[in-house]
Amino acid sequence: MEYKFEKYGNGYRQLDATGHTIAEITFEPLDENTVAANHTFVDPSLRGQGVAEKLLDHLADAMRKENKKIVAQCSYVVEQFNRKPDKYADVMTEQR
Repeated sequence: MEYKFEKYGNGYRQLDATGHTIAEITFEPLDENTVAANHTFVDPSLRGQGVAEKLLDHLADAMRKENKKIVAQCSYVVEQFNRKPDKYADVMTEQR
């Protein structure tokens, strides 16, 4: 499956053919330069396929383009920032 995450509000998601959200990552703006990644969801049918990491990569790329940093609040993002600090070093920041 090819993933084309669409932006909606403060998040990115993948819909299935019936319009239901099957994967999403959400964030909350903390200030003009920082967002908090606060929720990641992947439908059980997609688990084990790296979809959550693709969502985080999409968010990280979007924040790079906007010169913003990400505070990890969601447990998945915390884990990924700890496991792959080199991959996300340019967008990671600590909670203020």
